[in-house]
Amino acid sequence: MNIRFYNARILTMKDNEDIFEGELVVRDNRIEYIGTTPMESELSYDREIDCKGNLLMPGFKDAHTHSGMTAFRSLADDLNLQDWLNNEIFPREAKMTDDDCYKLTRLAVLEYLTSGITAVEDMYLTPDSIGRAFNDMGMRAEIVSGLNKFGPTVEVLEERYNELNGKYPLVGFKMGVHAEYTCDKDLLIRVSELIHKYKAPLYVHMSETKQEVEECIDRYGMTPVAFFDSLGLFDFGGVIYHGVWTTIEDMIILKNRNISVVSNPASNAKLASGIAPISEYLKRGIPVALGTDGPSSNNALDMFREMYLVTALAKLKEMDPTAVPAEEVLKMATVNGSLTLEHKDTDVLDKGKLADIIMIDLHQPNMQPILNIPKNIVYSGSKINIKMTMIDGKILYENGEFIGVDADEIYRDAEKIMERLK
Repeated sequence: MNIRFYNARILTMKDNEDIFEGELVVRDNRIEYIGTTPMESELSYDREIDCKGNLLMPGFKDAHTHSGMTAFRSLADDLNLQDWLNNEIFPREAKMTDDDCYKLTRLAVLEYLTSGITAVEDMYLTPDSIGRAFNDMGMRAEIVSGLNKFGPTVEVLEERYNELNGKYPLVGFKMGVHAEYTCDKDLLIRVSELIHKYKAPLYVHMSETKQEVEECIDRYGMTPVAFFDSLGLFDFGGVIYHGVWTTIEDMIILKNRNISVVSNPASNAKLASGIAPISEYLKRGIPVALGTDGPSSNNALDMFREMYLVTALAKLKEMDPTAVPAEEVLKMATVNGSLTLEHKDTDVLDKGKLADIIMIDLHQPNMQPILNIPKNIVYSGSKINIKMTMIDGKILYENGEFIGVDADEIYRDAEKIMERLK
């Protein structure tokens, strides 16, 4: 479709570019034009949308999530991470089917859309059915392997890497392992050999809890970051999820190895895992993106909550109200998220970029008065302000309505699955 947005405020997220008033044209799945005056063209439009002064900006990227865990929302709360995983989650996950993961991922996508999330980095059980779910729902995604000592095999990881990259137009596949504490050394050595074969970045949960780090030091005499680096697992860059308990020596490795950190402040706070050293990462030039983690440990897939918490908790940790300003938080939620996904065409709004765009409703009490829009979004914004979510040039959510899917059917499917898994 060709869509013209006019009477818009536009936040491109390009460096040193302020919000301006103008219009934006989408042609098929890319941005054809963006500027302060109407486009001079004979292009015919399928829709012309009067934004009425509302804000267009790049969609948020949820750079770490477990979509299929919508099944366990509010099922196993108020526990520490290890009890939560070993006693409540892992036993139920063992009963899940490919079809379960497909249907539960569809439920998660609905929630992503209401939060203005246009791409996700998802680690869960059945990559093929999950990839199909994302593609069927129109959600852009990178699926990350959660390989561990319980399965699958390194051979299966390689097969998925080759088969799933390119299978679905909107979905890719990344090499990863679940965590140091769920993988033995021999397995990690084999994974290292594989990433060297493909020169691929590695994705992993890391340094999430103090216990995790202490146990790794007991096993190998090194922190998880140092241990993985010693095995060559970071030789081609990558991403660590959480990064709550890293040392200065760890940060030097992260910087030198071109590793990004995905912070998950709501989940880390709820599980009492700790507060990540966001200010220190930023000072050292380590890119930080944002993730929700799963809808069981969080329990919401809400980027507004993550944005507020990452800055509020950083200010509290540093006892410095100037720490992690709102403009930096928006960069984490958009540009840096695209970096971790390796999606170079979704980071900012610009001619030729993919049309992954959201509209922020500024005509709501929490956005008034309009003194500073970025600060309003981070400090007072909420999902009520998502007026539209567009992915790949298609509007999937608008004015509180999902386009092209039966949400009630998706809800019913989730209820049936949980009756069996409880």
